[in-house]
Amino acid sequence: MKYLVIIEKTSTGFSAYSPDLEGCAATGSTKLEVESLIKEAIEFHLEGLREEGYEIPDSHSYSNYLEVMA
Repeated sequence: MKYLVIIEKTSTGFSAYSPDLEGCAATGSTKLEVESLIKEAIEFHLEGLREEGYEIPDSHSYSNYLEVMA
């Protein structure tokens, strides 16, 4: 299963979250680190949902760049 992940630069490194998985986030010092950590966080989140008998959410978010006049 694929989920959209948003990665943002912060003053101390990087943060990441998935808009399809409420509360699932990670932080890291580098892009590579945060990508690895958010993958682990998503896997852990889905495992917890399964163990508690909750439905695994479908991916419904998408991203797109829009060109605007600035």
